[in-house]
Amino acid sequence: MTANVHLLKLSVGSESVEQLIDWQRHRSKQRKDGRYYHLTRMWPKRAGELLEGGSIYWVIQGVILARQRITAFEEVIGEDAIRRCAIFLDAEVIRTEATPKRPFQGWRYLAAGDAPRDLARGAAGDGLPPALAAALAEIGVR
Repeated sequence: MTANVHLLKLSVGSESVEQLIDWQRHRSKQRKDGRYYHLTRMWPKRAGELLEGGSIYWVIQGVILARQRITAFEEVIGEDAIRRCAIFLDAEVIRTEATPKRPFQGWRYLAAGDAPRDLARGAAGDGLPPALAAALAEIGVR
């Protein structure tokens, strides 16, 4: 499956890809049947397209650094009776080319053609501070 569209989301509070992974695997209570989900108030109107290979691209400290494939959407009604959308994500976090991104609220759609490329496993940039990875990307060093 080749996605036509992805989601772009700020990973609020994360300072690195490792911290994002740690949060999802060890500290978040947003789990169902052992699977992590991201909870949001808005239901994507393009959910069908997103399930055709789409991912959430994570912005960490102003830089897109990683993505996770979207596997499902489920409705969640909170204790406050508000309907929310659980976006279930594949456990694998794939690092991407460092791409600067200005802050925004909520999530945004990201066209497949605008999505940063995946990094090869162990490629330069793994574990670098986000600002340094972005600076290197801007000058063409990866």
